[in-house]
Amino acid sequence: MVTIKSKREIELMKEACKVVALTYEKLEKEIKPGMTTFELDQLAEKTMRSLGAVPAEKGYDSGIRGVPKFPASICISINDEVIHGIPSKNRIIKDGDVVSIDTVALKDGFNGDAARTFIVGKASKEAQRLVDVTKQAFFEGIKYAVKGNRIGDISHAIGEFVEKNGYNVVREFQGHGIGEEMHEDPGIPNYGKAGRGIRLEPGMTLAIEPMVMVGKPNICVLDDGWTIVTEDGSLAAHYENTILITEKEPEVLTLLKK
Repeated sequence: MVTIKSKREIELMKEACKVVALTYEKLEKEIKPGMTTFELDQLAEKTMRSLGAVPAEKGYDSGIRGVPKFPASICISINDEVIHGIPSKNRIIKDGDVVSIDTVALKDGFNGDAARTFIVGKASKEAQRLVDVTKQAFFEGIKYAVKGNRIGDISHAIGEFVEKNGYNVVREFQGHGIGEEMHEDPGIPNYGKAGRGIRLEPGMTLAIEPMVMVGKPNICVLDDGWTIVTEDGSLAAHYENTILITEKEPEVLTLLKK
């Protein structure tokens, strides 16, 4: 069921989303070659807790039999890892790495969710283009995130833009509604036909998240049960924000206002 948030609930959502934005501000300043992904994870958790929130991904249950609950505060996926990478004391970030981070903060009963992909150190032209296209795909999608449009309008815009630029979107995972639960209805694929799906209404809060691969659109799961990688070893990137559908333009809640 799709939930329409009240004014009070929207204000709480904004506070949770602000925590996510401030956490990324801190991570972007600190990430560098030689760090472990565990150190980044600890920094993110410390930042969220200092702002009165908790990391919602820590202890998250996938619902898949035999897969343990997610053991870390954020997901960190590097290079050919698409999403859900598990931070580790043994994983050292190297110069030129493409590092995707997914962060969900829970504050006062509501969640904020966003993902960013950073290129650490010197970027290759291919990596920089991938990151740029993935980010722009989000903004192409939310041009259609307006009252009266349909979910499929967002999905189509994202997929069309990505494919036009010679890349592929992940089809097995998608964006989602968000609120008191991390994952709520509706599901929001990164591909599809315009004019399909439910109509958008003011008060909906949605996590829109293009996941893009340089190579073929095939993925597989590592033995940890969480980490999703490109089957052909090609680079991947991830960009996500929580947005609010309004009477006019969508409001991006996980970006700090300048």
